[in-house]
Amino acid sequence: MTPKEAIAFAKKNNAVAADLKFLDFIGIWQHFTIPMSEFDEALFEDGSGFDGSSIRGWQPINASDMLVVPDPSTIRMDPFTAEPTVTAICNVMDPITKEDYSRDPRNIARKAEAYLKSTGIGDVAYFGPEPEFFILDEIRYDTNQQESYFHLDSSEARWNTGRNVRGEAGPNLGYKVRNKEGYFPVPPSDTQQDIRTEMCRVMESVGIRVEKQHHEVATAGQAEIDMRFLPMLVMGDALMWYKYIVKCVAWKHGKTATFMPKPIFGDNGSGMHVHQSIWKGDKPLFAGNGYGGMSEMAMHYIGGILKHAGALAAFTNPTTNSYRRLVPGFEAPVNLAYSSRNRSAAVRIPMYSPSPKAKRIEVRFPDPTANGYMAFSAMLMAGLDGIQKKIDPKQPLDKDIYSLTPEELKDVPSMPHSLEMALDNLKKDHEFLLTGDVFTEDVIETWIDYKMTREVSEMRLRPHPYEFALYYDA
Repeated sequence: MTPKEAIAFAKKNNAVAADLKFLDFIGIWQHFTIPMSEFDEALFEDGSGFDGSSIRGWQPINASDMLVVPDPSTIRMDPFTAEPTVTAICNVMDPITKEDYSRDPRNIARKAEAYLKSTGIGDVAYFGPEPEFFILDEIRYDTNQQESYFHLDSSEARWNTGRNVRGEAGPNLGYKVRNKEGYFPVPPSDTQQDIRTEMCRVMESVGIRVEKQHHEVATAGQAEIDMRFLPMLVMGDALMWYKYIVKCVAWKHGKTATFMPKPIFGDNGSGMHVHQSIWKGDKPLFAGNGYGGMSEMAMHYIGGILKHAGALAAFTNPTTNSYRRLVPGFEAPVNLAYSSRNRSAAVRIPMYSPSPKAKRIEVRFPDPTANGYMAFSAMLMAGLDGIQKKIDPKQPLDKDIYSLTPEELKDVPSMPHSLEMALDNLKKDHEFLLTGDVFTEDVIETWIDYKMTREVSEMRLRPHPYEFALYYDA
């Protein structure tokens, strides 16, 4: 869509305002809205100004002026506004140099796609994330000098089998989802079929092709909606729409959705398995005659992912809560091995179809708190590094890795145990990200500093509620 076509689209849909969406450094959508009198072709060239110093991880206050420039290909009608509102995802630019802003996550993804083409290896990288999330009835949390707690609830949670809820909430009718048995019960145990269907229909209204939706493994309303794969940058946009739609539809129904990897103790957390492949023209480059029907290029791509997984974790698993999920025993892949069909491996080769077009890898350790643009770009750069350096992924591990003993796993590397460890790995291993100026030293340093200062160090300062159970009587 061109700027002129975007304006015509807005007029056709009787838009009364235009919403300009962009990402902060961490990966949360921000926005401001302009009247239709300001939505003209010049906007797509000159952009609209805002204060970059007020955005997390961005410009200092003495250089705060920034521009958002709408990408006309992203024009949609916002499905949640009361008044018809056209919306665009924007790139961020420096108003002085007119250069794309290096800390804009979407710009990083654009550079990663350009770098792939410059190598001659392929034309397009397809990505297909599978974000999981919880739809809850209630969430309360607080932390201050004398207390720290969270309380969440779901009418379908296992812990509510004995709850007396007579009154406004009505009687307790049972059919609660047992821990680890939420894959795939029908209603009435699955209470959220209609909510998920509505989420899917809204996603389709903004151009996202949905493949399936279902209840996930955990109790308390864990869910998954699968999108069809897309080129990497377009999928980054789609993932932002996905999260926005999930949260807004849940809110509409008086519920709340979270993409936290581990909001509930004692049951499965939420991951975001990411399917990946590279094509050149009409040729799928990961299809071949090797292990799992894969090509040598695909094996080297896997080698790059496994080699750099410790550093990738800083982007693919970017929160302290991410490492509550990455522990053995809850279907979270902590051991850095690959296999076909095997969901206990960090990298899986799906075997649903023998078609060359279906050949791809699935990286299973990411989670949905990831900034999609940065996480996808980092994985692509790791895979390309593997292809260029012909990194050997070694032998597949075609066993239930969760059942192996520590002795049997002694030669298998594992994912970091904490965000601090992941950031330390990134500090030591990020040269592969700098190739082609996709990431910059400034981006890496800012990411590490922000995460250490605002998250790791802040968690260190505060007593944990469970510490009182362990140590109060010491």
